[in-house]
Amino acid sequence: MKRHVISGLAAVGLLTALSAETARIQAVQHVSHPAPKAGAVVAAVREALERFRDVDAAIAAGYAQFQGCVSGAVEGAMGVHFAKGDLFDGKIDVQNPEVLVYEPKSGGRLQLAAAEYVVPTEAWDPTHDEYDKPHLMGQLFHYLGSPNRYGGTPVYELHVWAMKPNPRGAFADWHPNVSCAEWDDTAF
Repeated sequence: MKRHVISGLAAVGLLTALSAETARIQAVQHVSHPAPKAGAVVAAVREALERFRDVDAAIAAGYAQFQGCVSGAVEGAMGVHFAKGDLFDGKIDVQNPEVLVYEPKSGGRLQLAAAEYVVPTEAWDPTHDEYDKPHLMGQLFHYLGSPNRYGGTPVYELHVWAMKPNPRGAFADWHPNVSCAEWDDTAF
């Protein structure tokens, strides 16, 4: 009986310590990354993307098609990604997203739908402490482990559906109303 009481007290002490550590981490994250205003983030990204509505403007600016049209069996799709390799440098700039995401439309057209901001962990983690994770105007990025569509290195990424509102949220990875059905692999 005495052993059970001691074990129980030890477990309560451990849970209390873990709860305190969790609260400390959340406080640090809250201070370093205040809650974003989704509308402000989306508006800033939409303004930055205006110049890339036409995929030819994106190509002229150095973006190149990366893989085909990305779709999920259950989740909907993301679309066709156009990436600019020299922007994968660990810096976050709302005006210069690493990836532009286009939705395939009939007749081989591509319609700008979103931006994806991508930060390789190997570029971010060595110069930031464990509580300072990438964010765009306060919106924290998602962690994407390895392997992933960008290769063998884990990355932090954030989709911003600035041009095509997403019913799952402005920062969701997948869009239920985007489809790859009209994608023609020979178009680009």
